[in-house]
Amino acid sequence: MSAIDALPPLREVIRSHHLQARKSMGQNFLLDLNLTAKIARQAGDLTACDVLEIGPGPGGLTRGLLAEGARHVLAIEKDARCLPALAEVSAAYPDRLTVLEGDALEIDPLASLTPPIRVAANLPYNVGTELLVRWLTPQVWPPFWQSLTLMFQREVAERIVAQPGSKAYGRLAILAQWRADAQIVMQLPPEAFTPPPKVSSSVVHLTALPCPRYPADPAILSRVVAMAFNQRRKMLRAALKGLAPDVEDRLRAAGLKPTDRAEQISVEGFCALAREIAAS
Repeated sequence: MSAIDALPPLREVIRSHHLQARKSMGQNFLLDLNLTAKIARQAGDLTACDVLEIGPGPGGLTRGLLAEGARHVLAIEKDARCLPALAEVSAAYPDRLTVLEGDALEIDPLASLTPPIRVAANLPYNVGTELLVRWLTPQVWPPFWQSLTLMFQREVAERIVAQPGSKAYGRLAILAQWRADAQIVMQLPPEAFTPPPKVSSSVVHLTALPCPRYPADPAILSRVVAMAFNQRRKMLRAALKGLAPDVEDRLRAAGLKPTDRAEQISVEGFCALAREIAAS
């Protein structure tokens, strides 16, 4: 019996189902169920929520989410080897776990979820950033999710919460902080995982804002930010010269110095520039 439910410890589950982690699938399993329950608690009160989990593997975080009272968990798992172990979790928590086999980048989960919805996942390293960008850039805002509680490599987590002037500050920070409150809520060393990755990991919690922090057209903002950071060592007047023939005037009208560089500009500043570009 494990520390959080009547199911076997995860090491025993992995051994009985031959679930050695595969590097090709970005798998690193968390085996400490007290730790997975702690991560689940970072997602807040789940008793009235459906939870979307990506890459549950042998079910460590899944069990944490269910033990912490999640109304229902939808787990999307690409590795068919994990399905029997997840079926055992489903049997232990009747009618509260649905498992879909497939690629999270290709599956629309909304048909299987009832709002309010939160996302909690130990994301596979190879798809984590792409999924986050998708969740932050839907066609309509607010999004389907109330919050995201996600594990990343520490370097990626620091990029999400980075502030202007830091080397980590870039497109990911602006995407996240324009539409959400983002903070790192846990740090995990490599030895917490099996097998241990070469890097440390962090859990980031993002809460969706009801509307973006500052007004801006999403497509124009995305274009401005991408151009600015694609040549982040250049001054804005050079990096953004393709935006408009009078880009220096647009920069000044937005309250920005043409000689500044992208990493010096706040989210508010980029939004002001996007509005100026739209007006021109």
